[in-house]
Amino acid sequence: MKIPESKTTISAIYQHYEDHAEDGFRPHLGASIIGKDCARALWYDFHWCTPASFNGRMLRLFETGQMAEDRFVANLRNAGVTIFETDPQTRQQFRVQACAGHFGGSLDGIGQGFVEAPKAWHVVEMKTHSEKSFKDLQKKGVQEAKPQHFAQMQIYMHLTSTSDGPMKRAYYIAVNKNTDELYGERVKYDKDAATRLIHKAAQIIASDTPLPKLNEDPTWYQCKFCDHRNTCHGQQAPAVNCRTCLHSTPVDNGQWHCARYDCPVPEANQRKGCASHLYIPHLLYSFADVMDSGEYWVRYKLKSTGQEFVTGESPDQLSSQEIHATESKDILADPAVQAIRSEFQGRLVG
Repeated sequence: MKIPESKTTISAIYQHYEDHAEDGFRPHLGASIIGKDCARALWYDFHWCTPASFNGRMLRLFETGQMAEDRFVANLRNAGVTIFETDPQTRQQFRVQACAGHFGGSLDGIGQGFVEAPKAWHVVEMKTHSEKSFKDLQKKGVQEAKPQHFAQMQIYMHLTSTSDGPMKRAYYIAVNKNTDELYGERVKYDKDAATRLIHKAAQIIASDTPLPKLNEDPTWYQCKFCDHRNTCHGQQAPAVNCRTCLHSTPVDNGQWHCARYDCPVPEANQRKGCASHLYIPHLLYSFADVMDSGEYWVRYKLKSTGQEFVTGESPDQLSSQEIHATESKDILADPAVQAIRSEFQGRLVG
């Protein structure tokens, strides 16, 4: 008897990765992604609109990239580079932050003793590449081939303070996963580029509504592969958590504040949300328009049918969880569905 493909040892390995995967939501807007072209996608990232949904194979691939860092460090040390992966004083990874603590990232390392410039200290960035990506990197250099990686290093240099100001150089080391060939490139600090990126991050964090889309066409190549495609161009309501709720606001020291209960919201609570969650109205604009609102409720009109529904805390109002669970948004305002909910104290579960 042939064993089903879904019940093999390999599938069990992949399943373990999926069972223990995190949701992919970072507490801060990351320097590693600020180089994205689409400001709206970055706003969605910061507001935790779409949880990660990688399969086991991809999660294992990410782990492979993390494991490669130890080998990079050994390679650099063997070549005579003095490299620190963590701050000797704190024994923690080097971190930088800006924008009231809501923007930043962690450095792979800081090094000195590179053959090309033995005395200069460098921010060190380590990456793994596919064959195609590696060849493109060799041909074009990191700024053109991997603009997000270039932006990440600019932020790290800009925010890493020394006695002489920001660090002026970064060293980018990459490996071709197919052949184990290495690539190294020194990157020069560009103050103007770094300042623009900081300003971009500040705009995203300060905006209480999604920023403009990169493209209105859902078939645009960058939109086709975007994690937020179904929310941005389709009718998928975002994940329900404090970051998608109109009551919450980013405040100083990387914290968030809830206006509904007038209290700070710890990160663990942000991920869960609460029964008082109300979507930031702009997050539902792909399928509904706001018609009216009160203190703890919002009334919408569906663009498809013109019918209305109310979301809020009362049992007769739809919860955000119900809006998120419903694939066909026409159901939200269906009189029959509303009557069943009312008669049997029911809930929409998708």
